[in-house]
Amino acid sequence: RGAPLVPAELDLDADRIARAVAGRLERRVSIDSVAARLEKLDGRERRPVALPIAGDGGGPQRTPYFCSGCPHNSSTPTPDGTLVGGGIGCHTMILLNPEGRGDITGITQMGGEGAQWIGMAPFVEREHFVQNLGDGTFHHSGSLAVRAAVAAGVNVTYKLFYNDAVAMTGGQDVQGALPVPELTRLLELEGVRRIVVTTEDLGRYRGVGLADIAEVRDRGELMDAQRELAATPGVTVLIHDQECAAELRRKRKRGKAPDPPKRVHINERVCEGCGDCGRKSSCLSVMPVETEFGRKTQIHQSSCNKDYSCLEGDCPSFVTVIPGEQRKQEVPAPPPDLPAPRPIVGDDDFAVRMMGIGGTGVVTVNQILGVAALIDGRHVAGLDQTGLSQKGGPVISDLRIARAPIAGASKASLAGADLYLGFDVLGAADAKNLAVADPDRTVAVISTSATPTGKMVVDTEERFPELSSQLDLIERASRRDSNVYIDAQQLAEQLFGDHMPGNMLALGAAYQRGALPLSLAALEQAIRLNGAAVEDNLAAFAWGRACVAAPGAVEAATRPADTLQHPHQLTDADRALVDSVTGDDCELRRLLEVRVPELVAYQGRTYAERYVELVREVRAAEAERAPGRTELAEAVARGLFKLMAYKDEYEVARLHLDEAERARLSADFGPNAKVKFNIHPPLLRAMGLKRKLELGTWFVPAFRLLRSLRRLRGTPFDVFGYARVRRVERGLVEEYRALVREAIDGLGPDTHATAVELCDLPDMVRGYEEIKLASVERFRERAEELREQLRSEAAPALAAH
Repeated sequence: RGAPLVPAELDLDADRIARAVAGRLERRVSIDSVAARLEKLDGRERRPVALPIAGDGGGPQRTPYFCSGCPHNSSTPTPDGTLVGGGIGCHTMILLNPEGRGDITGITQMGGEGAQWIGMAPFVEREHFVQNLGDGTFHHSGSLAVRAAVAAGVNVTYKLFYNDAVAMTGGQDVQGALPVPELTRLLELEGVRRIVVTTEDLGRYRGVGLADIAEVRDRGELMDAQRELAATPGVTVLIHDQECAAELRRKRKRGKAPDPPKRVHINERVCEGCGDCGRKSSCLSVMPVETEFGRKTQIHQSSCNKDYSCLEGDCPSFVTVIPGEQRKQEVPAPPPDLPAPRPIVGDDDFAVRMMGIGGTGVVTVNQILGVAALIDGRHVAGLDQTGLSQKGGPVISDLRIARAPIAGASKASLAGADLYLGFDVLGAADAKNLAVADPDRTVAVISTSATPTGKMVVDTEERFPELSSQLDLIERASRRDSNVYIDAQQLAEQLFGDHMPGNMLALGAAYQRGALPLSLAALEQAIRLNGAAVEDNLAAFAWGRACVAAPGAVEAATRPADTLQHPHQLTDADRALVDSVTGDDCELRRLLEVRVPELVAYQGRTYAERYVELVREVRAAEAERAPGRTELAEAVARGLFKLMAYKDEYEVARLHLDEAERARLSADFGPNAKVKFNIHPPLLRAMGLKRKLELGTWFVPAFRLLRSLRRLRGTPFDVFGYARVRRVERGLVEEYRALVREAIDGLGPDTHATAVELCDLPDMVRGYEEIKLASVERFRERAEELREQLRSEAAPALAAH
């Protein structure tokens, strides 16, 4: 009849197939069980729960991403304007994260890499093409693609990524793999014109014989190498030789590869949160973090693979550390004799939906539950939806447990989940997953940890959504009064010094809530049979139980999360300045109590008084023209401080000497840790120095000297103040003061929101040197737009007067 039997898009799950089959049957015969099934499906679809539309793009989405320290992060970027052919395997992920990776033009079958360029080259003006190609693909059939390109006489550079593993499918050895020296000779025989090998370890190539057309360069020269190869006629090859980060991590854990002691730390006070280190490294361990002074960046130590590419970020906040002697963190013993849980779900036919992040052990948890169910004598059916998800993307696992043999699909059906176990709050709030939840049936146990997506790492405008909005979606689709929420990753870091036990903490909480109808003995035996980190996982499961049964014990065993504490005490003179603005115990007062002593330490009391003077003026105007509102004064308190406390050479030195920062380094890496500051002084940069200097603690006296000279700031004797960026920074303070006064002049109930947005704009100003100058231009463009908007909003009120 021309109507589709099943949808042409999305997956064909059991519910969709049941509807299609039932539709055919009901034309010929009436079957009570079929009618009941359809009525049940219709009832679930009509349930009165408002959910977001799946795939509506209304919020951040977690997509597959390269692992922390993955060599693809540094090998796939290209010079601007490069035509690039997508590759298969992990290379596919550049299609999901294309920023900085060229103009992606097609993707072919395995072994056809570059074929699209062979066909289009005679008909386009562009003269060169870059084709991504993995070593596993090359040895399978990609060598034929290179041969075809040589035969066609096209200008193409094959970026051959040599990571010594078939990484996406489990890290298997590459079959028939040639070592790099032999590979260069084979490519030379095939007719390749020029080869450049880039590597993070030049020492491995000392004395190694390569083909005559090949040369070895540091991976830091990868962009230059691509430009040179693009200018070479014919087929060229760039071999990027760096081991797969996931496989290297596994080898280090098993003692089969050396584990370099050097770690990277970011001084969050020096950090500007510009995101340059994230863009340079594309590393998921370079995490954004919200602090008192805005968005900053930190290195997530327990997931860091020590690739060190983040050090290329144009910023003096990086510190490299060789840890000293540290007492091994002892995992506190969980409280004994926890009570048995009271079951709140049925156990005849039980379904669980689990959502998490690839590489964190979601599938392992599913396997443990399946084994535990078998130990308890139950029937089990499970389904893991992984694929590219294992690379930092969304992983979904379903498990059905029943007393009788299981008929039908292993996947949880529409509104058919009894337990909704979310190891990732973004995945848990996704409409596609919430479809299996039901307000009368489903218990949700959710980790509220805000794990950033790959997009958040490279884009400072991408923010994690408000937790309350995510939880509200989950609450509406589940048993609100029975749900459990824990920050599993933070608890794991505090209890174990590692984020990996987080999933087991959440599993323990689900068990103790009574939402997991399995015996404690079976679950613990399944954890032992799994054989990985058995003692830690058993302890994590017990601590997860304690989150529900003994939250006081959990609170006593965990120290507060490490945050930026204000290092300066409020003096009587500081307090008097704050009191001159507001005597209320409010957010504005808190902001000032932090920032006034900071500005005194930055430049002196007179400088702080200039700051307070403008905030006081704004507070008075806001109280008069927008009674009961303080958002404008708060915005000015944040924005003016950010611009006045610009980070020049004196301030970077002061912040690196900060006692709170030094105490943090000692706590995290041991009191005897060897610390080196990674800086790229503007003066030496102007003289041609292209790389950062790694300066040990012998440089601390120079920092002390710089700190003591900060009173020269802004005077004719300020030798650093003549640089362009310093002149812009000083001028920006006065520009902002003028913007604030313009906002005050037009302030009223109708213009208040725009005035607040205008005065919050300094948060856009981020970074050092050229990065900062570019952000200032964006600040000015947006300020002009908001000034125009402010004037148009204020016009009716002015006309009425």
